[in-house]
Amino acid sequence: MSQRSCLSVILAAGEGTRMKSALPKVLHQIAGLPMVAHVVKAAEGAGASALALVIGHGAEDMRKAAAKFAPKADMFVQEQRLGTAHAVLAARQAISKGYDDILVMFGDTPLIDAEALAAARGRLAEGAAVVVIGFRTANPAGYGRLIEKDGGLIAIREEKDCSEEEKKIGFCNAGMMAVAGKHALKLLDAVGNKNAKGEYYLTDIVEIAGAQGLDVVATEASFENALGINNRAELAQAEGIWQTRRRREAMLAGVTLIAPETVYFSHDTEIGADTIVEPNVWFGPGVTVAQGAKIHAFSHIEGATIASNCDVGPFARLRPGADLRTKAKVGNFCEVKQAIVEEGAKVNHLTYIGDARVGAGANIGAGTITCNYDGYSKFFTDIGEGAFIGSNSSLVAPVTIGKGGYIASGSVITENVPEDALAFGRARQKTIPGKGKELRERFASAAAAKKKAGSDH
Repeated sequence: MSQRSCLSVILAAGEGTRMKSALPKVLHQIAGLPMVAHVVKAAEGAGASALALVIGHGAEDMRKAAAKFAPKADMFVQEQRLGTAHAVLAARQAISKGYDDILVMFGDTPLIDAEALAAARGRLAEGAAVVVIGFRTANPAGYGRLIEKDGGLIAIREEKDCSEEEKKIGFCNAGMMAVAGKHALKLLDAVGNKNAKGEYYLTDIVEIAGAQGLDVVATEASFENALGINNRAELAQAEGIWQTRRRREAMLAGVTLIAPETVYFSHDTEIGADTIVEPNVWFGPGVTVAQGAKIHAFSHIEGATIASNCDVGPFARLRPGADLRTKAKVGNFCEVKQAIVEEGAKVNHLTYIGDARVGAGANIGAGTITCNYDGYSKFFTDIGEGAFIGSNSSLVAPVTIGKGGYIASGSVITENVPEDALAFGRARQKTIPGKGKELRERFASAAAAKKKAGSDH
C-alpha cells in the first residue's frame, strides 16, 4: 500500500450555527489546534500525499488558517450546499488527477486517527472499490446503520428508513470512507437527488457500487473516531477525550503525572521521560520539555523550551521565547518571556525576566524585574555568569551586568556594571530618632478628630 497514491478530500464547508459563533465550526480548537487540522494530521499519518479542502462559509478565514496547517492543500469552494456527494464533487479537479485511493473525511471529526484511515486504505489495496468506516455502539439510535451480507456492505440505512430488525443493528456509519480512485468520479456522478431534501448523499454510492458489481466493505473504528462536533458541549467532550489519550501516551512514555486529569497538553507538546508534572499544569502550543525536569503545580507554559533537570514553579509562567538550559530554576510566581536562563541559573520567586539573558550560575533575588519596555520598544538585559542580583532590584534595559557582578538589594540599575563590581542604585538611608512615635501620635489625633466630627453631624 505504501506505493499507492492517496488524495484526502476533507469537507469543511459547514457553517456550524449550533456553535453560536462567527468562527467557522471546523476552526474551533482542540488542544490548541483547529479541529480540521487534526483531521489533516490523521490523513497525512495514513499516507495521504495530497489534500483537498472543500470550504464554504468563512472561506477567507479558512484560507488564512489552512496556510498554517495545510499550506500545500488545494482549496475548493462549495457555492451551494446540496449534500455530501455534491460537496465531494466540488473537488472534482483534484479527484480527476488519478490517485489510487480517495479518502473522504469531515473537518468536524477531530478524533479520527491515522490507523483507522490506514485500515480502510488497506481494504482498497485488497481490491475493494468502496470502504465505509463504521463503529459499534450499544445505543445506535439516530445513526445510520451499516447493512452487511456475506461479508460485504450492501447499504447504509438511515434510522427513519430502517425496519424494526435493522434498528437493532449496532454497527453504525461513521461518515468517512475510502474510494478507489479509478471508480470515484463514476460513482459520485451517479448519485441522484430524488429524496425529501433534494440533496446528493455520499452514502448512496454504496448501493450504486454494489449494483455495478463492485466490492463494498466496512471497517470498524472506535466510537471516539467517529465523534462529530456540532456544539460547544461536544467540543469540550472531544477535548476531554483527546487529553485523556495524550496523558496516557505521556505516562506510558515515562512521564510522571501526579494528577493526570488536571494536566492539559497542546497538540505539539513534547515531554521527556523521567519528567515529573505536578497537578494543575497547562502546556500551551510550542513547548518542549527534556528528560528529568520537574514542573510544579499551577504552572502555565507556552512557547518555551525546558532543558533536562530544570525545576519550574509552582505558579510559574513561561511565555513564548523562554529558554531554560540544563538545571536552571524558575521558582514560584515568576514570569519569563523571550529570555535565556542558562545552566544552573536561579530565578527564585516573584520575579519578571523579559528580553534577557541570565548567565550560568547567576542568582536572581525575589522581586527583581527587567524593565524591558518603554511604551514603544523592547530592550535587552544581559546578566553575566555567576552574577548576584539582590532582591527588589529593577534592571532598566538596555543594560549589562558583567560576569560575577553584584547588585545590592533594592537597586535601580540604569548603567552597565563591570565584571565582579558591586553596584548600588538607591537613595542613602536616613534615620531620625523618635520621629516614628511623633508620626503615630499625629496620625492618631487626626483620625480621632475626623471620627468626632462625623458623630457631631
